[in-house]
This record gives sequence, structure tokens and C-alpha cells, in this order.
Amino acid sequence: MPAEAQALQGRVLHRDEMVLVIDKPAGLPVHAGPKGGATLDALLPWLAFGKGRPPGLAHRLDRDTSGCLVLGRTKPALARLGELFAKGAVTKTYLALVTDAPGLEDGRIDLPLAKRNQARGWWMEPSEQGQAAVTDVRVLARGNGVALVEARPRTGRTHQIRVHLKALGAPLLGDRIYGQDREAGRLMLHARAIELPWLAGVTIQAEAPLPDDFDRQLRRYGLAVAVS
Repeated sequence: MPAEAQALQGRVLHRDEMVLVIDKPAGLPVHAGPKGGATLDALLPWLAFGKGRPPGLAHRLDRDTSGCLVLGRTKPALARLGELFAKGAVTKTYLALVTDAPGLEDGRIDLPLAKRNQARGWWMEPSEQGQAAVTDVRVLARGNGVALVEARPRTGRTHQIRVHLKALGAPLLGDRIYGQDREAGRLMLHARAIELPWLAGVTIQAEAPLPDDFDRQLRRYGLAVAVS
């Protein structure tokens, strides 16, 4: 078993016969890219845990985003999960460390997003001709020029949280595409918790612990007390 697979087995947050929720580490891409290296796709067979087939991805996280990632362990589970994510029934809670800005306040960001251009189709920008995109934000703490924000995306557009906070003048630390590096080391976005309304009235809940690098940045700016 590869060392990466063994480490990933220790990052399971929830497991039942149909659903897995794992704590994806920052730096692990979901799919293969041009630079090669380990991917979550390649490690999925080691997350079968006795099933005849590996689990499948119900959604995705960016390479440098850490935290809760949902996998379906059966075809019916993946179909059900696809429906839940498509209709916005899944509650996703993120923590984002951003550059503070006067426009950053508690509330709802309702700003359609579209691809910036065809050459880099995964770069997004606000556009009246884009797809609907809604994010609820709450400022948990601010100081020393940065702010810790809780973000709950109500839709699932590419880079939604990153572009919405950038539109407020508050780009994420470590965001080399939309923001400022600020020596953060990586994108300061963590999928903290997830809630899935499951079958027979059961709600699947999972919470991913704060990664060490995220905690170090909070301490650097004196904001660690904001996260319990």
C-alpha cells in the first residue's frame, strides 16, 4: 500500500455502507494534471474497505483546499449524492483567511459567475451573463489586515468562494490566481464541515480538524482564538 493511501485511510471522518467523508489534505489534487504526482483518483481503491469497487467522488475540492470531501460507496449512493449536490441540499461550511476590506461584512453574496475565457476555462469572473452563484459569509474575526471568514456556498460554481470574496476586495491569502500570496504557502481555504440530508430522515454530519498550516497562519495574525 502506498504511504499516501495509508495516510488517507487515517483521514476518514465518516464511514457507513453507502457514504465516506474524508479529510482531504491540501496539495492532493482530485484528478491527474500535467505535472503528474499523486492524485486522489489513484488512491480510491485503498478506500474501498471491503467493497468490490472503489468509492466515487460526489463533488470535488481544489488541489490546495483541505477538508471535507464526500465519496459514494455504491452506484445508488452516488446517484443520490449527485441529486443532493445538484439541488443545493448539502450544507457546506468553509473557513477562509482573507485580506481584510471595508466591503467585507456578514451577509449574502449573490453574484453570477462565468468563465473568464476559453483558453483558461476554469478561471472565473463575475458576469451578468454567467450562472447563478450565491455564498453566505460571516466574519468570525479580523485584525492585522486580515480576516477569518466562514463561507457557506449555496451553489457549486468553480472557484465560487474565491471569486466572491475577491469581488468584495477580500481575496484569500495564498490565492495565486485571484488574490495575493502574502507568504501563506498555499490557498487558505478549508472545508470545515458538511451536512447531508440522507435516507429515512438521517443527516450525515462530518467536521474536519483545522490543518496545522492553517492554524499557524491564524496564530501569525492573532486570530486563532476565533476557531474553537
